[in-house]
Amino acid sequence: MREAARRPGFTLIELLIASTIMLVLVVGALTIFSRGNKVSADQQQYIELQNDVRGAMFYLTRDIRMAGTELPSGLAGYVLQGFDNESTGTSETPDRLRILGNIENPLALQITKYQGSSATITVADYSFEQYPYTDAYYVGKIVLVLPSPSSACKGCAFRAITQVRHNANGSNEGFNFSPGRAPGINPPGGLSDICGDSEFDGGLILFADAREYWLDVTGSVSGLTAGQNGYIGGGTGGVLYMTLNGVYYPLAQNIESIQFQYNGDFDGDAEGLLDGFQDWNTAWTIDQIGRIREVRVQILGRTRNVIASVGKVASPSLHLYRRPALANTAAASADDWHKRFLLESSCAIRNLTLNLYNTGMR
Repeated sequence: MREAARRPGFTLIELLIASTIMLVLVVGALTIFSRGNKVSADQQQYIELQNDVRGAMFYLTRDIRMAGTELPSGLAGYVLQGFDNESTGTSETPDRLRILGNIENPLALQITKYQGSSATITVADYSFEQYPYTDAYYVGKIVLVLPSPSSACKGCAFRAITQVRHNANGSNEGFNFSPGRAPGINPPGGLSDICGDSEFDGGLILFADAREYWLDVTGSVSGLTAGQNGYIGGGTGGVLYMTLNGVYYPLAQNIESIQFQYNGDFDGDAEGLLDGFQDWNTAWTIDQIGRIREVRVQILGRTRNVIASVGKVASPSLHLYRRPALANTAAASADDWHKRFLLESSCAIRNLTLNLYNTGMR
């Protein structure tokens, strides 16, 4: 009995101490694991945010540089149109931008006879053989019909092709169109068909790219239906769209604001010096708009969820987690604990100037 009593073992106090130490270690490990998970999740959504903003900037700047492709210089004032601080019913007031040009697919067919009343166009024989498109490719395409270079009329006609006339011997080539303007087209400056039929004889027919970049802040835009023509809707806000000839293409999500500013020779001085970046001014004339040479783009992204890996304590003078002021839009009044990523780029409209330095720089 005495030998059994002397056998080594643990007292109740020792067990309690060991259990406490083990509990502390387990809790510590779980805390570190949880913290690591939060950091990883925050980092993942921030990477996603950066990809969204960079992708949106790529498409925007590419199209801005290509604005006005194949359009005559007389239509330079209709190449782009801005909208400053659009009201969305929220504190976010993004800008819009409309762009016109034959950006994607090359086409420049000369018109020999335009009949607007019957909506038909005849082009020069063997014109279709210049391009690698089948007849079926043209059907349903939106085209821009330009007047003759000798015409003083500054207008154009947007038409939707319904039929192609194309013989094997390359004669009697032309298009038939649906009556009236092609649906869903809203070109910059309200450019419209104001020319007489004869003004288009000797003109050109191009594929039309009427594009509009805009931000859906709320995910519920009046007049649009979720799931139709590419519009997501359904309360999914923060989506940047490109509207191309009446069809909506979502380009990026997690976008909080987008701002455009414009640089050009607005005062028309003899030196042609650019006057510095300005917000869109509705008082600008068509001639002033035609002298815009650069566009500055600011895209602000915001993480979808609040940042969970930091405590909600920050200096009120730093504003680390609130929407900053952009261009002429005010900053938010309070932190919301979403992380943000701002990307800015300036690009020249290459089709309006061959060499920006020849028109002056500021």
